[in-house]
Amino acid sequence: MYITGKIFYMSFLKNLGESFSEKYPFGIDDFFQQVLGSIILISPFIFTEEVWRIAADMHAVNAGMALAFTLLIGHGVLYTAKNDRDWNKERKVFGITLRYISLMGVAFGTVGFVILVTGAHETFNASLWQMFRLVSITSIFAVIGAAVTDSLI
Repeated sequence: MYITGKIFYMSFLKNLGESFSEKYPFGIDDFFQQVLGSIILISPFIFTEEVWRIAADMHAVNAGMALAFTLLIGHGVLYTAKNDRDWNKERKVFGITLRYISLMGVAFGTVGFVILVTGAHETFNASLWQMFRLVSITSIFAVIGAAVTDSLI
């Protein structure tokens, strides 16, 4: 059983590797472009008291809608605004393009990273739930910055 599983796993990795090499390249340079665009656009929002107050008063439904909006905006900017980028030619993981997965990781990750590195959550005495809501708000701007930078550069 172990050998059969190992053979299946090795053939899966080989097929996955071959499919990646035939598709549109998403490289480390694209990733860093996304990070740069995201950080540039979110920096003013993370350090603004008004945004932290909005996050403190938000309901779970509002946070969920902001997260859904982030997902939709990211897809729209990547695959609708840029006409020469073809969804079918992109590398995919479980049917989702690697570029889109990276974009979402960058959009949410950079916000959380900047909050934690700068200690902004301590300055505004924020709970974990308030930080989650702040991430849901600022991820909208993060995804716009990341996607536009990825599309333009």
